[in-house]
Amino acid sequence: MPQNTLAPATASFDALGVPGVLVRSLTTRGIDAPFPIQAATLPDTLAGRDVLGRGRTGSGKTLAFSLPLVARLAALVPSGETIPGRTRAGRPRGLVLAPTRELANQIADTITPLATAAGLSVTTIFGGVSQNPQVAALSRGVDIVVACPGRLEDLMGQGHIHLDAVAVTILDEADHMADLGFLPGVTRILRATPRGTQRLLFSATLDNGVDRLVAQFLDNPLHHSVDSAESPVAAMEHHVFLVGSTDAKNELVRTLASGASRRLLFTRTKHQAKKLARQLTSSGIPAVELHGNLSQNARERGLDAFSSGEVRVMVATDIAARGIHVDDVDLVVHVDPPAEHKAYLHRSGRTARAGHGGDVVTLVLPEQRGDFRALARAAKIRVTPVDVTADDPRVVDLVGDVAPAVDPQRAHLAASRKPAPQQPGSGGARSAGGGRRRRGGSGAVHSTTTPGSGSARPARTSAPAAGGAAPSGRTRTTVNGRPVGSASPAGAGRPGRSRRATGGQGAPRRTGGR
Repeated sequence: MPQNTLAPATASFDALGVPGVLVRSLTTRGIDAPFPIQAATLPDTLAGRDVLGRGRTGSGKTLAFSLPLVARLAALVPSGETIPGRTRAGRPRGLVLAPTRELANQIADTITPLATAAGLSVTTIFGGVSQNPQVAALSRGVDIVVACPGRLEDLMGQGHIHLDAVAVTILDEADHMADLGFLPGVTRILRATPRGTQRLLFSATLDNGVDRLVAQFLDNPLHHSVDSAESPVAAMEHHVFLVGSTDAKNELVRTLASGASRRLLFTRTKHQAKKLARQLTSSGIPAVELHGNLSQNARERGLDAFSSGEVRVMVATDIAARGIHVDDVDLVVHVDPPAEHKAYLHRSGRTARAGHGGDVVTLVLPEQRGDFRALARAAKIRVTPVDVTADDPRVVDLVGDVAPAVDPQRAHLAASRKPAPQQPGSGGARSAGGGRRRRGGSGAVHSTTTPGSGSARPARTSAPAAGGAAPSGRTRTTVNGRPVGSASPAGAGRPGRSRRATGGQGAPRRTGGR
Protein backbone atom coordinates (compact mmCIF):
# COMPACT_ATOMS: atom_id res chain seq x y z
CA MET A 1 0.00 0.00 0.00
CA PRO A 2 1.50 3.39 -0.98
CA GLN A 3 2.25 5.49 2.08
CA ASN A 4 2.93 9.12 2.79
CA THR A 5 3.90 10.48 6.19
CA LEU A 6 2.81 14.07 6.25
CA ALA A 7 5.01 17.14 6.40
CA PRO A 8 3.71 20.64 7.21
CA ALA A 9 1.41 21.95 4.53
CA THR A 10 2.71 24.70 2.25
CA ALA A 11 0.45 24.53 -0.83
CA SER A 12 -2.70 26.62 -1.11
CA PHE A 13 -6.15 25.13 -1.65
CA ASP A 14 -6.09 26.55 -5.18
CA ALA A 15 -2.77 24.86 -5.94
CA LEU A 16 -4.11 21.55 -4.65
CA GLY A 17 -6.92 21.65 -7.20
CA VAL A 18 -9.83 22.69 -5.00
CA PRO A 19 -12.47 24.40 -7.20
CA GLY A 20 -12.67 28.17 -6.91
CA VAL A 21 -16.24 28.25 -5.60
CA LEU A 22 -15.20 26.07 -2.67
CA VAL A 23 -12.01 28.04 -2.05
CA ARG A 24 -14.11 31.20 -1.82
CA SER A 25 -16.46 29.47 0.62
CA LEU A 26 -13.47 28.58 2.81
CA THR A 27 -12.02 32.07 2.59
CA THR A 28 -15.23 33.69 3.82
CA ARG A 29 -14.86 31.53 6.92
CA GLY A 30 -11.24 32.46 7.55
CA ILE A 31 -9.77 29.19 6.24
CA ASP A 32 -7.03 29.98 3.76
CA ALA A 33 -4.28 27.41 4.34
CA PRO A 34 -4.61 23.62 4.36
CA PHE A 35 -3.56 21.37 7.21
CA PRO A 36 -1.00 18.65 6.36
CA ILE A 37 -3.53 15.86 5.91
CA GLN A 38 -5.52 18.07 3.55
CA ALA A 39 -2.46 19.01 1.51
CA ALA A 40 -1.42 15.37 1.22
CA THR A 41 -4.77 13.79 0.36
CA LEU A 42 -6.60 16.36 -1.78
CA PRO A 43 -4.76 15.73 -5.07
CA ASP A 44 -5.63 12.02 -4.78
CA THR A 45 -9.17 12.34 -3.48
CA LEU A 46 -10.12 15.03 -6.02
CA ALA A 47 -8.92 12.65 -8.74
CA GLY A 48 -11.20 9.88 -7.45
CA ARG A 49 -8.64 7.66 -5.71
CA ASP A 50 -9.45 5.57 -2.65
CA VAL A 51 -7.59 6.85 0.42
CA LEU A 52 -6.86 5.51 3.87
CA GLY A 53 -6.18 8.42 6.24
CA ARG A 54 -4.75 7.79 9.68
CA GLY A 55 -4.72 10.46 12.34
CA ARG A 56 -6.26 11.73 15.55
CA THR A 57 -9.35 13.90 15.69
CA GLY A 58 -8.38 17.54 15.25
CA SER A 59 -5.90 16.82 12.46
CA GLY A 60 -8.12 18.33 9.77
CA LYS A 61 -9.51 15.17 8.22
CA THR A 62 -13.17 16.30 8.11
CA LEU A 63 -12.38 19.06 5.65
CA ALA A 64 -9.97 16.70 3.87
CA PHE A 65 -12.86 14.46 2.84
CA SER A 66 -15.59 17.13 2.63
CA LEU A 67 -13.90 19.05 -0.18
CA PRO A 68 -13.53 16.14 -2.63
CA LEU A 69 -16.98 14.81 -1.70
CA VAL A 70 -18.66 18.07 -2.68
CA ALA A 71 -16.35 18.87 -5.61
CA ARG A 72 -16.83 15.51 -7.31
CA LEU A 73 -20.56 15.20 -6.74
CA ALA A 74 -21.08 18.71 -8.11
CA ALA A 75 -18.78 17.96 -11.07
CA LEU A 76 -16.60 20.93 -10.18
CA VAL A 77 -13.24 19.21 -10.64
CA PRO A 78 -11.75 20.31 -13.98
CA SER A 79 -9.41 17.36 -14.26
CA GLY A 80 -9.84 13.79 -13.12
CA GLU A 81 -13.06 11.84 -12.87
CA THR A 82 -16.13 13.78 -11.75
CA ILE A 83 -19.60 12.55 -10.94
CA PRO A 84 -22.28 14.60 -12.65
CA GLY A 85 -25.82 13.43 -12.18
CA ARG A 86 -29.19 14.15 -10.63
CA THR A 87 -30.12 12.89 -7.19
CA ARG A 88 -33.34 10.89 -7.01
CA ALA A 89 -35.69 10.47 -4.08
CA GLY A 90 -34.29 8.05 -1.53
CA ARG A 91 -31.06 7.60 -3.47
CA PRO A 92 -28.24 9.89 -2.24
CA ARG A 93 -24.99 10.08 -4.18
CA GLY A 94 -22.71 10.81 -1.23
CA LEU A 95 -22.59 8.93 2.09
CA VAL A 96 -20.60 9.69 5.25
CA LEU A 97 -20.74 7.21 8.14
CA ALA A 98 -19.97 8.38 11.69
CA PRO A 99 -20.08 6.53 15.01
CA THR A 100 -22.01 9.09 17.08
CA ARG A 101 -24.80 11.60 16.64
CA GLU A 102 -22.61 14.45 17.82
CA LEU A 103 -19.91 13.64 15.28
CA ALA A 104 -22.50 13.29 12.52
CA ASN A 105 -23.80 16.76 13.36
CA GLN A 106 -20.35 18.28 13.32
CA ILE A 107 -19.35 16.60 10.06
CA ALA A 108 -22.49 18.12 8.57
CA ASP A 109 -21.34 21.50 9.97
CA THR A 110 -18.27 21.28 7.77
CA ILE A 111 -19.91 19.87 4.65
CA THR A 112 -22.99 22.09 4.54
CA PRO A 113 -21.46 25.50 3.64
CA LEU A 114 -19.45 23.81 0.89
CA ALA A 115 -22.48 21.92 -0.39
CA THR A 116 -24.59 25.06 -0.34
CA ALA A 117 -21.98 26.90 -2.39
CA ALA A 118 -22.03 24.04 -4.92
CA GLY A 119 -25.82 23.73 -5.06
CA LEU A 120 -26.00 20.41 -3.19
CA SER A 121 -28.15 19.38 -0.24
CA VAL A 122 -27.15 17.62 3.00
CA THR A 123 -29.07 15.85 5.73
CA THR A 124 -28.23 13.84 8.83
CA ILE A 125 -29.62 10.45 9.84
CA PHE A 126 -29.24 9.12 13.37
CA GLY A 127 -31.30 7.64 16.18
CA GLY A 128 -32.64 9.23 19.33
CA VAL A 129 -35.03 11.46 17.38
CA SER A 130 -38.10 10.81 15.25
CA GLN A 131 -37.32 9.28 11.89
CA ASN A 132 -40.19 11.14 10.18
CA PRO A 133 -38.24 14.32 9.25
CA GLN A 134 -35.39 12.15 7.99
CA VAL A 135 -37.76 10.09 5.84
CA ALA A 136 -39.33 13.30 4.51
CA ALA A 137 -35.92 14.69 3.53
CA LEU A 138 -35.00 11.46 1.73
CA SER A 139 -38.31 11.40 -0.13
CA ARG A 140 -37.62 14.88 -1.48
CA GLY A 141 -34.16 13.84 -2.63
CA VAL A 142 -30.90 14.74 -0.90
CA ASP A 143 -27.39 14.66 -2.39
CA ILE A 144 -25.30 13.86 0.71
CA VAL A 145 -26.30 11.85 3.77
CA VAL A 146 -24.26 11.93 7.00
CA ALA A 147 -25.43 8.95 9.03
CA CYS A 148 -24.90 6.72 12.03
CA PRO A 149 -25.05 3.03 11.08
CA GLY A 150 -27.97 1.95 13.30
CA ARG A 151 -30.63 4.37 12.07
CA LEU A 152 -29.33 4.12 8.51
CA GLU A 153 -29.83 0.35 8.51
CA ASP A 154 -33.31 0.83 9.96
CA LEU A 155 -34.30 3.14 7.10
CA MET A 156 -32.70 0.83 4.56
CA GLY A 157 -34.75 -2.07 5.93
CA GLN A 158 -37.92 0.01 5.67
CA GLY A 159 -37.15 0.89 2.06
CA HIS A 160 -36.78 4.64 2.67
CA ILE A 161 -33.19 4.81 1.42
CA HIS A 162 -31.24 2.85 -1.19
CA LEU A 163 -27.47 3.07 -1.62
CA ASP A 164 -27.21 1.88 -5.22
CA ALA A 165 -26.53 5.45 -6.46
CA VAL A 166 -23.80 6.28 -3.93
CA ALA A 167 -20.67 7.40 -5.78
CA VAL A 168 -18.52 8.51 -2.82
CA THR A 169 -18.55 6.73 0.54
CA ILE A 170 -16.63 8.01 3.57
CA LEU A 171 -16.12 6.15 6.83
CA ASP A 172 -14.94 8.44 9.63
CA GLU A 173 -13.55 7.32 13.01
CA ALA A 174 -13.52 3.69 11.85
CA ASP A 175 -11.68 2.52 14.95
CA HIS A 176 -14.35 4.07 17.16
CA MET A 177 -16.97 2.23 15.08
CA ALA A 178 -15.11 -0.96 15.93
CA ASP A 179 -14.93 -0.08 19.63
CA LEU A 180 -18.71 0.40 19.67
CA GLY A 181 -19.37 -2.89 17.87
CA PHE A 182 -20.67 -1.25 14.68
CA LEU A 183 -18.43 -3.01 12.15
CA PRO A 184 -20.95 -5.75 11.17
CA GLY A 185 -23.50 -3.06 10.31
CA VAL A 186 -20.87 -0.95 8.56
CA THR A 187 -19.91 -3.98 6.49
CA ARG A 188 -23.52 -4.52 5.42
CA ILE A 189 -23.87 -0.84 4.52
CA LEU A 190 -20.66 -0.80 2.45
CA ARG A 191 -21.80 -3.93 0.60
CA ALA A 192 -24.94 -2.04 -0.41
CA THR A 193 -22.87 0.66 -2.16
CA PRO A 194 -21.74 0.00 -5.74
CA ARG A 195 -18.36 -1.64 -6.29
CA GLY A 196 -15.79 0.46 -8.09
CA THR A 197 -16.94 3.75 -6.53
CA GLN A 198 -14.70 5.98 -4.46
CA ARG A 199 -14.25 5.09 -0.80
CA LEU A 200 -12.35 7.04 1.83
CA LEU A 201 -11.65 5.63 5.29
CA PHE A 202 -10.26 7.61 8.20
CA SER A 203 -9.12 5.97 11.41
CA ALA A 204 -6.57 6.56 14.17
CA THR A 205 -5.70 2.84 14.28
CA LEU A 206 -6.26 -0.25 12.15
CA ASP A 207 -7.08 -2.71 14.93
CA ASN A 208 -10.33 -4.50 15.89
CA GLY A 209 -11.20 -5.37 12.30
CA VAL A 210 -10.63 -1.99 10.65
CA ASP A 211 -7.82 -3.54 8.60
CA ARG A 212 -10.30 -6.06 7.20
CA LEU A 213 -12.61 -3.25 6.10
CA VAL A 214 -9.71 -1.62 4.28
CA ALA A 215 -8.78 -4.88 2.54
CA GLN A 216 -12.36 -5.68 1.58
CA PHE A 217 -13.71 -2.34 0.41
CA LEU A 218 -10.88 0.00 -0.62
CA ASP A 219 -9.29 -0.43 -4.04
CA ASN A 220 -5.49 -0.05 -3.84
CA PRO A 221 -5.83 2.87 -1.44
CA LEU A 222 -3.21 5.51 -0.92
CA HIS A 223 -2.18 5.72 2.72
CA HIS A 224 -1.64 9.09 4.38
CA SER A 225 -0.77 9.46 8.07
CA VAL A 226 -0.59 12.16 10.69
CA ASP A 227 -0.17 11.66 14.44
CA SER A 228 -1.96 8.48 15.46
CA ALA A 229 -4.08 8.09 18.55
CA GLU A 230 -1.08 6.45 20.19
CA SER A 231 0.99 9.64 19.98
CA PRO A 232 0.72 12.39 22.60
CA VAL A 233 0.31 15.98 21.44
CA ALA A 234 3.45 18.06 21.96
CA ALA A 235 1.49 21.23 22.79
CA MET A 236 -0.49 19.45 25.51
CA GLU A 237 0.71 19.67 29.11
CA HIS A 238 -0.12 16.70 31.34
CA HIS A 239 -0.49 16.97 35.12
CA VAL A 240 -1.10 14.12 37.55
CA PHE A 241 -2.40 15.19 40.93
CA LEU A 242 -2.37 12.69 43.78
CA VAL A 243 -5.18 13.11 46.30
CA GLY A 244 -5.41 11.33 49.60
CA SER A 245 -9.17 11.00 50.03
CA THR A 246 -12.49 11.34 48.26
CA ASP A 247 -13.26 14.55 50.17
CA ALA A 248 -9.94 16.11 49.09
CA LYS A 249 -10.65 15.03 45.52
CA ASN A 250 -14.12 16.62 45.55
CA GLU A 251 -12.69 19.92 46.78
CA LEU A 252 -9.99 19.82 44.12
CA VAL A 253 -12.54 19.10 41.38
CA ARG A 254 -14.63 22.09 42.42
CA THR A 255 -11.56 24.33 42.37
CA LEU A 256 -10.50 23.14 38.91
CA ALA A 257 -14.01 23.72 37.62
CA SER A 258 -14.15 27.29 38.95
CA GLY A 259 -12.11 28.97 36.22
CA ALA A 260 -13.50 31.46 33.72
CA SER A 261 -12.66 29.44 30.59
CA ARG A 262 -14.14 26.24 29.19
CA ARG A 263 -13.23 22.98 30.87
CA LEU A 264 -14.34 19.43 30.26
CA LEU A 265 -14.52 16.96 33.16
CA PHE A 266 -14.63 13.19 32.52
CA THR A 267 -16.13 10.56 34.81
CA ARG A 268 -16.32 6.79 34.46
CA THR A 269 -20.10 6.36 34.75
CA LYS A 270 -23.27 8.13 33.70
CA HIS A 271 -24.43 8.32 37.32
CA GLN A 272 -21.20 10.04 38.36
CA ALA A 273 -21.45 12.55 35.50
CA LYS A 274 -25.01 13.46 36.45
CA LYS A 275 -24.18 13.70 40.16
CA LEU A 276 -21.07 15.84 39.67
CA ALA A 277 -22.77 18.24 37.24
CA ARG A 278 -25.55 18.82 39.74
CA GLN A 279 -23.15 19.23 42.66
CA LEU A 280 -21.16 21.86 40.78
CA THR A 281 -24.31 23.67 39.72
CA SER A 282 -25.61 23.69 43.29
CA SER A 283 -22.32 25.19 44.45
CA GLY A 284 -22.63 28.12 42.03
CA ILE A 285 -20.70 26.69 39.06
CA PRO A 286 -23.22 26.04 36.26
CA ALA A 287 -22.36 22.70 34.62
CA VAL A 288 -24.05 20.58 31.97
CA GLU A 289 -23.87 16.81 31.71
CA LEU A 290 -23.33 14.65 28.63
CA HIS A 291 -23.88 10.90 28.77
CA GLY A 292 -25.87 8.10 27.20
CA ASN A 293 -28.89 8.36 29.48
CA LEU A 294 -29.86 11.74 28.04
CA SER A 295 -32.27 12.22 25.18
CA GLN A 296 -30.89 13.61 21.94
CA ASN A 297 -32.56 16.97 22.60
CA ALA A 298 -31.03 17.14 26.08
CA ARG A 299 -27.59 16.25 24.69
CA GLU A 300 -27.88 19.01 22.09
CA ARG A 301 -29.08 21.56 24.65
CA GLY A 302 -26.06 20.78 26.81
CA LEU A 303 -23.64 21.01 23.91
CA ASP A 304 -25.24 24.25 22.79
CA ALA A 305 -24.88 25.82 26.22
CA PHE A 306 -21.27 24.64 26.56
CA SER A 307 -20.12 25.59 23.08
CA SER A 308 -21.80 29.01 23.13
CA GLY A 309 -20.23 29.88 26.47
CA GLU A 310 -23.48 30.15 28.43
CA VAL A 311 -22.11 27.33 30.59
CA ARG A 312 -18.36 26.90 30.86
CA VAL A 313 -18.22 23.41 32.44
CA MET A 314 -19.28 20.10 30.94
CA VAL A 315 -19.18 16.82 32.87
CA ALA A 316 -19.17 13.85 30.53
CA THR A 317 -18.57 10.17 30.16
CA ASP A 318 -16.49 8.79 27.30
CA ILE A 319 -19.36 9.63 24.94
CA ALA A 320 -17.58 13.01 24.63
CA ALA A 321 -14.10 11.54 24.21
CA ARG A 322 -14.49 11.14 20.46
CA GLY A 323 -16.04 13.41 17.88
CA ILE A 324 -16.88 16.41 20.07
CA HIS A 325 -15.31 19.52 18.55
CA VAL A 326 -15.60 22.64 20.68
CA ASP A 327 -13.15 25.51 20.41
CA ASP A 328 -11.09 26.70 23.34
CA VAL A 329 -11.45 23.89 25.83
CA ASP A 330 -8.51 25.05 27.91
CA LEU A 331 -8.57 22.25 30.46
CA VAL A 332 -9.52 18.57 30.45
CA VAL A 333 -9.85 16.90 33.85
CA HIS A 334 -9.89 13.13 34.26
CA VAL A 335 -11.95 13.13 37.44
CA ASP A 336 -11.88 9.34 37.16
CA PRO A 337 -8.92 7.92 35.20
CA PRO A 338 -10.18 5.83 32.28
CA ALA A 339 -9.77 2.09 32.10
CA GLU A 340 -7.33 2.05 29.19
CA HIS A 341 -4.81 4.31 27.51
CA LYS A 342 -6.63 4.93 24.22
CA ALA A 343 -9.56 6.40 26.15
CA TYR A 344 -7.10 8.63 28.03
CA LEU A 345 -5.66 9.96 24.77
CA HIS A 346 -9.05 10.51 23.17
CA ARG A 347 -10.41 12.30 26.23
CA SER A 348 -7.30 14.45 26.45
CA GLY A 349 -7.61 15.28 22.77
CA ARG A 350 -10.58 17.54 23.45
CA THR A 351 -7.97 20.23 24.23
CA ALA A 352 -4.79 21.20 22.35
CA ARG A 353 -6.57 20.84 19.03
CA ALA A 354 -5.42 21.91 15.58
CA GLY A 355 -1.98 23.07 16.68
CA HIS A 356 -3.04 24.94 19.82
CA GLY A 357 -2.02 24.23 23.39
CA GLY A 358 -3.97 22.92 26.36
CA ASP A 359 -3.71 21.29 29.78
CA VAL A 360 -4.80 17.85 30.98
CA VAL A 361 -5.19 16.96 34.66
CA THR A 362 -5.67 13.46 36.05
CA LEU A 363 -6.80 13.00 39.65
CA VAL A 364 -5.50 9.80 41.24
CA LEU A 365 -6.57 8.29 44.55
CA PRO A 366 -4.15 6.02 46.47
CA GLU A 367 -5.81 2.83 45.25
CA GLN A 368 -5.58 3.99 41.61
CA ARG A 369 -1.86 4.72 41.49
CA GLY A 370 -0.69 1.36 40.17
CA ASP A 371 -3.30 1.24 37.42
CA PHE A 372 -2.49 4.80 36.36
CA ARG A 373 1.23 4.07 36.12
CA ALA A 374 0.45 1.27 33.67
CA LEU A 375 -1.92 3.50 31.71
CA ALA A 376 0.66 6.30 31.47
CA ARG A 377 3.30 3.90 30.15
CA ALA A 378 0.93 2.60 27.47
CA ALA A 379 -0.06 6.17 26.50
CA LYS A 380 3.60 7.23 26.39
CA ILE A 381 2.88 10.02 28.84
CA ARG A 382 5.88 11.05 30.94
CA VAL A 383 4.77 13.10 33.90
CA THR A 384 5.73 13.14 37.57
CA PRO A 385 2.73 12.73 39.89
CA VAL A 386 2.56 15.33 42.66
CA ASP A 387 0.59 15.55 45.90
CA VAL A 388 -1.59 18.66 45.89
CA THR A 389 -4.43 20.32 47.73
CA ALA A 390 -7.02 22.66 46.28
CA ASP A 391 -5.00 25.75 47.24
CA ASP A 392 -1.70 24.47 45.81
CA PRO A 393 -0.04 27.13 43.56
CA ARG A 394 0.08 24.62 40.71
CA VAL A 395 -3.67 24.20 40.93
CA VAL A 396 -4.26 27.94 41.21
CA ASP A 397 -2.11 28.46 38.09
CA LEU A 398 -4.19 25.98 36.09
CA VAL A 399 -7.46 27.50 37.22
CA GLY A 400 -6.45 30.98 36.04
CA ASP A 401 -9.09 33.66 36.41
CA VAL A 402 -11.90 32.49 38.68
CA ALA A 403 -15.43 33.08 37.43
CA PRO A 404 -17.85 34.78 39.83
CA ALA A 405 -20.03 32.31 41.70
CA VAL A 406 -23.62 32.13 40.49
CA ASP A 407 -26.63 31.92 42.78
CA PRO A 408 -27.54 28.18 42.83
CA GLN A 409 -31.06 28.80 41.53
CA ARG A 410 -29.74 30.88 38.63
CA ALA A 411 -27.01 28.28 38.04
CA HIS A 412 -29.62 25.54 37.67
CA LEU A 413 -31.55 27.71 35.21
CA ALA A 414 -28.40 28.37 33.17
CA ALA A 415 -27.50 24.69 33.08
CA SER A 416 -30.97 23.59 31.99
CA ARG A 417 -32.03 26.47 29.74
CA LYS A 418 -33.37 25.47 26.36
CA PRO A 419 -32.17 27.36 23.27
CA ALA A 420 -34.44 30.23 22.31
CA PRO A 421 -36.91 29.09 19.64
CA GLN A 422 -36.16 30.30 16.13
CA GLN A 423 -38.84 31.24 13.67
CA PRO A 424 -38.37 29.69 10.22
CA GLY A 425 -36.18 31.94 8.15
CA SER A 426 -35.16 34.06 11.08
CA GLY A 427 -31.43 33.44 10.89
CA GLY A 428 -31.10 34.78 14.43
CA ALA A 429 -27.71 35.45 15.93
CA ARG A 430 -26.12 34.31 19.13
CA SER A 431 -23.00 35.76 20.71
CA ALA A 432 -20.30 33.36 21.83
CA GLY A 433 -19.03 33.67 25.35
CA GLY A 434 -16.57 31.53 27.22
CA GLY A 435 -14.60 33.65 29.66
CA ARG A 436 -10.83 33.88 29.35
CA ARG A 437 -9.62 33.17 25.80
CA ARG A 438 -6.08 32.10 25.36
CA ARG A 439 -6.08 30.85 21.81
CA GLY A 440 -8.84 32.78 20.03
CA GLY A 441 -12.03 31.60 18.35
CA SER A 442 -15.61 31.65 19.45
CA GLY A 443 -16.08 28.07 20.47
CA ALA A 444 -19.57 27.87 19.01
CA VAL A 445 -20.96 24.66 17.60
CA HIS A 446 -24.03 25.21 15.48
CA SER A 447 -26.80 23.36 13.73
CA THR A 448 -26.61 22.48 10.09
CA THR A 449 -28.36 23.71 7.01
CA THR A 450 -30.19 20.66 5.79
CA PRO A 451 -31.93 21.75 2.61
CA GLY A 452 -35.27 20.06 2.47
CA SER A 453 -34.56 17.96 5.52
CA GLY A 454 -37.26 19.09 7.87
CA SER A 455 -34.96 17.98 10.66
CA ALA A 456 -36.35 17.94 14.17
CA ARG A 457 -33.11 19.13 15.75
CA PRO A 458 -33.35 22.39 17.70
CA ALA A 459 -32.16 25.37 15.71
CA ARG A 460 -28.77 26.74 16.72
CA THR A 461 -27.75 29.75 14.69
CA SER A 462 -24.70 31.94 14.42
CA ALA A 463 -24.08 35.45 13.29
CA PRO A 464 -24.35 36.18 9.57
CA ALA A 465 -21.22 36.61 7.53
CA ALA A 466 -19.85 40.10 7.29
CA GLY A 467 -21.49 42.06 4.54
CA GLY A 468 -24.34 39.64 4.03
CA ALA A 469 -27.55 38.48 5.61
CA ALA A 470 -27.85 35.12 7.26
CA PRO A 471 -29.38 32.47 5.02
CA SER A 472 -33.01 31.76 5.70
CA GLY A 473 -34.10 28.72 7.64
CA ARG A 474 -32.10 26.73 10.14
CA THR A 475 -28.51 27.20 9.19
CA ARG A 476 -25.05 26.16 10.17
CA THR A 477 -22.70 28.94 9.32
CA THR A 478 -19.57 27.23 10.50
CA VAL A 479 -16.78 25.27 8.92
CA ASN A 480 -14.80 23.19 11.36
CA GLY A 481 -16.91 24.60 14.17
CA ARG A 482 -15.92 28.22 13.32
CA PRO A 483 -18.95 30.55 13.08
CA VAL A 484 -18.96 33.07 10.27
CA GLY A 485 -18.52 36.65 11.41
CA SER A 486 -18.28 35.67 15.08
CA ALA A 487 -15.90 37.70 17.18
CA SER A 488 -13.90 36.36 20.07
CA PRO A 489 -14.53 38.30 23.24
CA ALA A 490 -11.41 39.54 24.87
CA GLY A 491 -10.29 37.57 27.88
CA ALA A 492 -7.69 38.01 30.51
CA GLY A 493 -4.65 35.80 30.19
CA ARG A 494 -3.47 33.53 32.94
CA PRO A 495 -0.89 35.36 35.03
CA GLY A 496 2.58 33.95 34.83
CA ARG A 497 1.88 31.41 32.07
CA SER A 498 2.73 31.82 28.41
CA ARG A 499 0.14 30.51 25.98
CA ARG A 500 1.27 28.30 23.16
CA ALA A 501 -0.17 29.09 19.74
CA THR A 502 1.50 26.96 17.13
CA GLY A 503 -0.92 27.44 14.25
CA GLY A 504 1.82 29.33 12.42
CA GLN A 505 2.13 31.94 9.69
CA GLY A 506 -0.48 34.29 11.15
CA ALA A 507 -3.32 32.28 9.68
CA PRO A 508 -6.77 32.77 11.20
CA ARG A 509 -7.50 30.24 13.89
CA ARG A 510 -9.02 27.03 12.56
CA THR A 511 -10.85 24.72 14.87
CA GLY A 512 -10.41 21.04 15.57
CA GLY A 513 -13.63 20.12 13.78
CA ARG A 514 -11.95 20.33 10.39
